[in-house]
Amino acid sequence: MDSKILFYENLEDKIRCRVCPHNCFIDEGKFGVCKLRTVKNGEPLAINYGEVTSLSVDPIEKKPLYHYKPSKDILSIGSFGCNMTCSFCQNYEISQNRPATEFISVEKLISIIPTIENNVGVAFTYNEPMMWYEYMYDASKKIKEHNKDTSVVVVTNGYINEEPLSALLPYVDAMNIDLKGYTNKYYNKVCGAKLEPVLETIKRCNDHCHVEITTLLVTDENDSLEEAGEIAKFIASVNENIPLHLSRYFPKYKMDNEATNIEKITVAQKEAKKYLKYVYIGNVGGVDNNTYCSKCGALLVRRDGYSTEVCIKGGRCEVCGEEIYIVM
Repeated sequence: MDSKILFYENLEDKIRCRVCPHNCFIDEGKFGVCKLRTVKNGEPLAINYGEVTSLSVDPIEKKPLYHYKPSKDILSIGSFGCNMTCSFCQNYEISQNRPATEFISVEKLISIIPTIENNVGVAFTYNEPMMWYEYMYDASKKIKEHNKDTSVVVVTNGYINEEPLSALLPYVDAMNIDLKGYTNKYYNKVCGAKLEPVLETIKRCNDHCHVEITTLLVTDENDSLEEAGEIAKFIASVNENIPLHLSRYFPKYKMDNEATNIEKITVAQKEAKKYLKYVYIGNVGGVDNNTYCSKCGALLVRRDGYSTEVCIKGGRCEVCGEEIYIVM
């Protein structure tokens, strides 16, 4: 379904989309980088409003969010399209193509939420939800109007302009933001984007909602110990309590580099822990992804895959009283 773009500007005979930092000029019948925003009969439109490619119930840990509502499930929904062109994309079938969709109105989405047992709310995920901005904004706002206790989660690459992000954040409870690397060279070469806007998104979101960060460590691209340290230092400069998920890469889409060496990931985790209280490893079986108190080492949350047991009550360690950065 078509919907009017919420953020754009008219410049003489052109329209400039202002949703993301690409700031694309779009002409009649032509599309921006995301292949979702165009001009029809002089009106700037997004073509994916309410168009759903994926809808399922996931453990919230799968987002991944380890410090937000642990052990709960969340209704997860996605569309198609993305404003990055990552060579390793794990969901390229929906991010870089236009698959079959089913239209789900905001009202229908809201009606589904309370029917799911153990469900805390809705996660906009799978493709890049910021490229589903018009629908996500409407849905998030109406979800909160309907029931302010329903959680709204966004799993995003963070490539969004300040104005649309600021408009959305009052309705968002938690975000997992991909920090894909720490150099413009990597962002330009592998992702078709720039680093700085993502760093700004992380800073802004930290002031408004719960934030966790995911970095996919890609063999021979961004898997150096030095880069892991730089990523951790930046996150710590924002908030040392932000959890970082260092995820293992596997060959996919256009990238055929070997899967990330597991030892490299564990060494990167140790390096990141010099600056951050909580660092986890993703896409690797058999690792210890429990949450421990950063002060006394007491077990706070036990995880076995996506099976989660919460061992604390409230926001403090029951052994030493240290404040814990977990939203229960």
